[in-house]
Amino acid sequence: MARTKEFDPDAALQSALELFWERGYEATSMADLVERLGIARASLYSTFGGKHDLYLKALERYGEQQNPRIVAELSQPGPALPAVRALVRRFAAEAAGDAPRRGCFVTNTAVELGPRDPAAARRVEEAWHHMETALTSALIRAAAQGELPEDRDPVALARMLLVLLQGLRVTGRLDTAPALPRDAAEQALTLLD
Repeated sequence: MARTKEFDPDAALQSALELFWERGYEATSMADLVERLGIARASLYSTFGGKHDLYLKALERYGEQQNPRIVAELSQPGPALPAVRALVRRFAAEAAGDAPRRGCFVTNTAVELGPRDPAAARRVEEAWHHMETALTSALIRAAAQGELPEDRDPVALARMLLVLLQGLRVTGRLDTAPALPRDAAEQALTLLD
């Protein structure tokens, strides 16, 4: 007879996500995970696989939580450019804010694991592609509605904004002057005028 799990795998995955997001992959040990999740090492392995498998599942969960929010922000009915501007300004405000300086889990993964971990790099590229697609769609809509000057390329602008947003997430990891991310965001937004 199979034993029933004595823990909630969904809650455990969320706890793992939070721990990896706070500390990163390398600085999080299996002992840290066992302690934070409150489950036995054997249960962790049998449910999620090893540390790397758990990290990739946590990264996937992060995308499942963040991507719909971004798509919803950028696909509101009506003018598209205000939504794009609001998204960029939100990222800048979060980078300048006093919240825990964790940055973005995807961006952190790109910096920490991307160059040497093909599975992690694939998930980062998927997340960035998702964001780029949402930005491109909004900017194409803006162009069709006459909000963007005709000489602006929605695809190139979306890529520039993607890079800016990731850069804001990196600067948000440090306690920099709040003007740094805000000024960068506002300067980039002038390209939409």
